[in-house]
This record gives sequence, structure tokens and C-alpha cells, in this order.
Amino acid sequence: MPKYSIIIPVYDVEKYIKKCLDSVFNQTYNNYEVIVVNDGTKDNSMEIVKNYDVITINQKNQGLSMARNNGVKKAKGEYLLFLDSDDYLEENTLEEINKALDSKPDIVRFQIKEVGNEVNKKYPEEPFNNLNGENAFKRIVNYHFVENAWCYAIKREYYMDNNFEFKKGTVHEDFGLIPLVIIKAKQVTSIPYIGYNYLQRPNSIMGDKDYNKTLKKVEDMYNHYNYLLKEINNTSLDKTYFKSYIANSILLKICELKNKDYKKYLKKLKKEKIFTNLLTDTLARKVKKILISISPKIYFKLFR
Repeated sequence: MPKYSIIIPVYDVEKYIKKCLDSVFNQTYNNYEVIVVNDGTKDNSMEIVKNYDVITINQKNQGLSMARNNGVKKAKGEYLLFLDSDDYLEENTLEEINKALDSKPDIVRFQIKEVGNEVNKKYPEEPFNNLNGENAFKRIVNYHFVENAWCYAIKREYYMDNNFEFKKGTVHEDFGLIPLVIIKAKQVTSIPYIGYNYLQRPNSIMGDKDYNKTLKKVEDMYNHYNYLLKEINNTSLDKTYFKSYIANSILLKICELKNKDYKKYLKKLKKEKIFTNLLTDTLARKVKKILISISPKIYFKLFR
């Protein structure tokens, strides 16, 4: 059995896929399998993929969520890694993760660097060892990147036992799943190694400026928020940090909307008593809750 299953969805990334795959096949640790999910790509990406020893899944275009879900179904590795096809790994990433596996944690978190034209920014984070999911979540919410699936190596047995899946046909699919993956874990470790290179490109899914797509993103994130709220309420876990994080996330997201749509979502969230989910355990958080309750848009403009 391979130690790692590296799942790479592919859709129109012929400019980037070679660098992505080279970063995997140049790893200093080599007990892994690579699963490439062809999500109905229309360019020559798969012609490039043919030059590598990968497991290939072909599907009609269904989006990132289903590509990842189908990759997981095929995976045989002890740990799952999700690698976006325009990003790439440092050559020691798997080796560094492997050093943290002695206690067989459910999750190993590693750190991120943003790269691209005139971009080279590292995000070093304070590491920790063998915390339960609740305490790990309290630490990770202070990191720059929190719910991105590609920040983590996740034990496949744990993932499958909990029937985790990315929601089909949505964006912000990581937000709709990974917070639950973290908080439900029995053991989480975070290593300081910066092993993932996150490419910043203007025409990516998250960089699209089309307002109709902005509306779709907000709607999806709102639905993810309600799903996460329902799921966490069905557990006996400490919910305070989790609820505050997802509440802050959706309040920040609606600030991307034009005024009419923003007011509509804000009214709906107020009716659902979202502000009761914000933390008030310190004076600073009490003040923040007051200010954000008055106007999320003004608050995040001034203090983000």
C-alpha cells in the first residue's frame, strides 16, 4: 500500500500541469501514487499527463468537488493529499510530512507559500503536535490559510469512516468540508515546513471578477455555512471557535456583494441570529462583535 495518494484534478491547465507533476515525481520520498482526474479538459493537458506514471480517471466536466471525490474513491494510500494542478510542491514535502507520522495522526498540516508574477510570500505558522480536533481548530483558525484542502495530509481511513465528501457543483467547496475534517479529528499535528506553492493567477476560479459568479460564490458559501452549522450542532464537540469562524467567514463573504444583495443577505443572517455565534471571550472580541453587528462591510473595510 502506498503511503500517500496525491489527487490532482485537471481542467484546462496545460500551462501548469508539467510543473505540478514534476514537483511530485521529484519528491525525495517516493512511496506514493498519483491520481489524475481528467475533469473533461478541453486543452492538451492530458497529452502532457501521459508522460507520467499516474492513475488516470476520466469524467465529464463536473467540477473540482466531484473530481476530488472520484479521486478519493480510487485512492489506496494511507494518507490523502489534494494538489491543485496549477500549484506545486517543494521537493521535500512528503519527506517532511512523513517525519510527523509516528503517532499516526488523522491530519498533518503543512504550510504555504504564495507564488506567481511578482509574488513570493511565505506563511510560516506556529507548529503543534498531537492535539485533538477541537484544540487544533483553535490554533489553525489563527493561520493565514485555514480550510484549504491542499494544506493537509489526511488519513484515508479517518476520511472514509466519516463519509467526508466535497459538495458537488459548488465553489468554496473546501469551506464546506475541511473545518469539519479538522474539528472531528482525534489527533492533529501541524509542522512548520512550507511545502506547498500556491500559484496566484488572475483567471483562476477564485480570481474571476464576473458579478454573477460572485453571487454564485456567496450563495454556495451561505449554503456551506448552514450545512456546517447543522453538522457541528449534531456533535458533542466544543462549538464556540468553530461557529465563530464560520460566522466571520460568511459575514466577510457577503461584503463582496453590491449594496442591494448585501442588505438582503445581511437581513437573512440577522434573522438567523448569526451574531450570537461570534466569540466574546476577550474585550477585543466583545468590541469586534459590537462593531461587526452594526455593519460588517464597514468593519471589514477598516480592520481586515
